[in-house]
Amino acid sequence: MKHYPFIIFYIFLNVFIYAFQGTIWVYIYCFLLFSAVVVWGSFDIELGYFIKSITHKRTKTKEVALTFDDGSTELTPKFLDLLKENNIKATFFCIGKQIEKYPETFQRIIAEGHSIGNHTFSHLNNTGFLSASKMIDEIQKCDEVMLKIGNIKTDLYRPPFGVTNPNIAKAIKKTNKKSIGWNVRSLDTVIEDEKKIYNKITKNLKKGSIILLHDTSQKTYNVLVELLLFLERKKYSTFTIDSIIKSEK
Repeated sequence: MKHYPFIIFYIFLNVFIYAFQGTIWVYIYCFLLFSAVVVWGSFDIELGYFIKSITHKRTKTKEVALTFDDGSTELTPKFLDLLKENNIKATFFCIGKQIEKYPETFQRIIAEGHSIGNHTFSHLNNTGFLSASKMIDEIQKCDEVMLKIGNIKTDLYRPPFGVTNPNIAKAIKKTNKKSIGWNVRSLDTVIEDEKKIYNKITKNLKKGSIILLHDTSQKTYNVLVELLLFLERKKYSTFTIDSIIKSEK
């Protein structure tokens, strides 16, 4: 259920409880349930609770998308080398500040044919608490940096941490972006054990999966080496996120 219909349902439920003289504990239970749904909807981008996000590709072909967040970084060139060696195109969701820090790397991502997505200018830890106007500013500032340094525009946007809420949904619509999520989350920024990261990815892989990775650590690079071998063994091909958008037009 989407957010606003759920609010209407919640109000109706309270009226219903009031009409039948429900106890205060029933109201408290309903409020806690409502709060739990909202929090769950905020942090699980696959639910599409506040805004519909692309989390996979509908396909019968054995293909997956490799996506990398939080670049450009000093390690991104290693990832690019590996992808180039294997003739694979990926999608990079870049932070504006990081693009400014590593402009040549960002230009290389574009030059080598990878897709680009907006990941805000600052990737603030309090993203979920920003106003709609501040979120719009974050997205637009990243767009400006991309255009200035890479001479590129993108319709793709990935919310930091995958967090969505009414303000973020409004900002995405206002900036005419497509919200991009995932259905395979590696948790490579949290899990230290490379084998656990690898297993988490491979056991959840399906046709059309969008895999969330980060081009920010050596451990993820090591996992990617093994993941590419796995994809080759299992005869998976890869696609970029913009190919989904193009197929919908």
